[in-house]
Amino acid sequence: MARELQLMKGNEAIARAMIASGCDGYFGYPITPQSEVMETLMAEKPWETTGMTVLQAESEVASINMVYGGAATGKKVATSSSSPGISLMQEGLTYLAGAEIPCLVVNVMRGGPGLGTIQP
Repeated sequence: MARELQLMKGNEAIARAMIASGCDGYFGYPITPQSEVMETLMAEKPWETTGMTVLQAESEVASINMVYGGAATGKKVATSSSSPGISLMQEGLTYLAGAEIPCLVVNVMRGGPGLGTIQP
């Protein structure tokens, strides 16, 4: 049987993999260059097909704490950000690590040296 190949950006692939793997919740905050993760999730509407929660938090700190809460209840939860946003999540990440609670955190790097650019 022939399979259909699809070309997509990495952010789209991440979002679709979250849905396909049975992720229960995604909590994120938009920051380039990873905003397309949430945009793809919103376009795919996984809450209609899988019951997955997709929520834009008010900040990176809020999103990692939502991940902490969801993961602590045994749910498969995820977030994504870019390096400055990941820096803001450090306290929540250390709590998750200290409690040995699994979750998915995606860090989408910017291209170029230092802060780099936001070009794809």
